Amino acid sequence: MPRCEHFDGSEITDLPTVVDGCEQCLASGDTWVHLRMCLNCGHIGCCDSSKNQHAREHHTAQDHVLIRSAEPGETWAYCYTHDQYTNLG
Repeated sequence: MPRCEHFDGSEITDLPTVVDGCEQCLASGDTWVHLRMCLNCGHIGCCDSSKNQHAREHHTAQDHVLIRSAEPGETWAYCYTHDQYTNLG
């Protein structure tokens, strides 16, 4: 399968040096399962397995279509529009 064209326009791919957690969960004192980073703006949100699903909520509200795993050692990214994964490593 060819790589989704949305990845070609993304300039943000590297994780920040420190990822404290899901921005909204930290603000509300809630918990998360895994973290995702928006490749359009760098927002850190919780995954779809987390009860709040802040990464997907951010995608829906901002129409930012690319995320990557913010978990240590994981290098995959995902396009919501095309339901397609790619390896950033």
